[in-house]
This record gives sequence, structure tokens and C-alpha cells, in this order.
Amino acid sequence: MSVCNGDDPRVHDIKTKIRVIPDFPKPGIMFQDITTLLVDAKAFKNTIDLFIERYKSKNISVVAGIEARGFIFGPPIALAIGAKFVPLRKPRKLPGEVISEEYVLEYGRDCLEMHVGAVEPERAGAEVVECACVIELPDLKGRERLKGKPLYILVEAH
Repeated sequence: MSVCNGDDPRVHDIKTKIRVIPDFPKPGIMFQDITTLLVDAKAFKNTIDLFIERYKSKNISVVAGIEARGFIFGPPIALAIGAKFVPLRKPRKLPGEVISEEYVLEYGRDCLEMHVGAVEPERAGAEVVECACVIELPDLKGRERLKGKPLYILVEAH
């Protein structure tokens, strides 16, 4: 696991722009609201720039973004590093033939889909360079579900 350089003042600024909303969408949840980050042009740009700086020299050909936050951050990063963007959508949102992957949630199961052919080869030989996220929510134990894949985070929720 890799955490962004905490000495970078941009990281502190990004963290201060993420609003925490208690008991949303249900009691006991401390919702990490990024809309307050997105409306701050400097903080939003810094977020994108930190990812671009990390990935621009890694020869990445595809950036995949998970619905819905990944659709906000993934495309500008992909464009800046010269990669294509592949959306990973919830079931029945993509037309045509899809490949699906089911996963376990805190209270149930869900699934993500992408178009067949969006990434070649699929399920055999594609190399995940790194999983990246703006905010890690340690209580959800997402890193354990990555099964050892490298992880890069900008800020950790407390």
C-alpha cells in the first residue's frame, strides 16, 4: 500500500475540502462528501494532478473508473497520461455484450460490468498497475478485497 506524500501541502488542502456528514445515508454512517472538493477548482485540480504525476511515466494504456466517483476522476487522468478510459458500471447500464464481476459488500453483493473488448486481454494477462482512490475508508476493509494488488490513496478517512 502506498499513501500519497503527506508532506505535500496539496494533500492537506484536499483533505480539508472533504466534508463529513454524520448519519448519511443512514444512522452510523460517516459519509465522506466529495462535492465540496469538486466545487473548489484548485483542490479538484490538485487531486487530478497528484494522480497524473504518479502515473504519467508508467506506460499505462487503460484507466478504469468505478461508477460513480471513478467517472469524475478517471477521464481527466486518462486523457493527461494518454490512456483510454473504461467505465465500470452497475449491472444493466451498458448496452451490448459485457463482462461481469460480482463482489461482496458489507451487507450483500453487487456487480460491476464493462464492455467486452474494452480491455484486452480480459481475465487473462491484463496487468493491474495499481488501484487508486482519493479517500480510503479503513472501516470498510476495501484493501483486503484487493487481494494484494497495489493500492495508492491520497487521504484516509478517520
